[in-house]
Amino acid sequence: MTLLFPDDISLSRRAATDTTDIVHRAPVVVNVRDLSRTFGATHALRKLSLTVNQGEILGIIGRSGAGKSTLIRCLNGLEQPDEGVIEIEGRAISGLSEQDLQAVRSRVGMVFQHFNLLSAKTVAQNVALPLKIAGVAKALRQQRVAELLQLVGLSDKTDHYPAALSGGQKQRVGIARALAGKPALLLCDEATSALDPETTRSILGLLKSLNQQLGITILLITHEMEVIKSVAHRVAVIDAGEIIESGPVWQVFAHPQTPLTQTLLRGLLPQLPENLAARLQQQPVGEAIYRVDFAGEDDQGDLLTRLATRWPGAFRLLQGGVDHIQHYAVVRFFIALPQAQQQPVISWLQQQQAQVERIGYVTGND
Repeated sequence: MTLLFPDDISLSRRAATDTTDIVHRAPVVVNVRDLSRTFGATHALRKLSLTVNQGEILGIIGRSGAGKSTLIRCLNGLEQPDEGVIEIEGRAISGLSEQDLQAVRSRVGMVFQHFNLLSAKTVAQNVALPLKIAGVAKALRQQRVAELLQLVGLSDKTDHYPAALSGGQKQRVGIARALAGKPALLLCDEATSALDPETTRSILGLLKSLNQQLGITILLITHEMEVIKSVAHRVAVIDAGEIIESGPVWQVFAHPQTPLTQTLLRGLLPQLPENLAARLQQQPVGEAIYRVDFAGEDDQGDLLTRLATRWPGAFRLLQGGVDHIQHYAVVRFFIALPQAQQQPVISWLQQQQAQVERIGYVTGND
């Protein structure tokens, strides 16, 4: 699910347009093709390609050293790739003069992990800094700063200095500063990794609200899948400088294709209890243990209830849960089936479009 908004990005509130085919119609804000960057013998990026459409939030996730930081430095022009093309709003940025590059950078806002605020300047002065550098008149700067601080919920902190702010408040200042020039694209580099869980939820809620209100396109770099799940429309998994998997967030959560993605999701998806996992064997003795994965519209999330109604007493539920992502229900559960019930139950589940995998057998009681 991707969101489309008018081209003019302002502080006025807009109702988000929720469509299913928007990814095909929205203008492309970021277009990266075959991007490569090496540092000595280290390949930070390898023929990496991706697009970010207007009004969407794309999450880039990967482990430390995967190439996330190099990618974002290439996108804001701080790093020059060895090969490949980067286009921001249709304009290639490689080879631009510093003056021309500054014009492109004015369309890109940057939110940092450690806030990067100037300690000797007030909140208002920090937010106004890019406007002052751009030569915006003082009266217009003050008006814009007031609008931005109201937008991020810090109108009462105008004259405070960063030392008097909490981590979440500092990041709100950083976000307001990044929005000062009305950018088309917001780059967020681990914007919540220095924050506690409650503050992280607050900042992610703010980013989601800004996306909906302003139509701003967001590229979110993170190593936390929970962040992706909370705010992104699409996700791309990067490993060793390559995109190894991508798609709508609900789809990747429901059917992760690569071992790395499965590992990143391990803490967010139900897993077989450890005591049972330790007893799994591949010899067909005892009960068969099946993992069932299903994704469908929100109102289809009652698969387990329908299974129990259709086949009462035919299985034992070992673990399970349902999550709701982008109006989709993502379901996973583990069941134990005796030999006599395996064929009819599995056939019924497959008729419901569930993915079913036998992962082993157990004998004895739990």
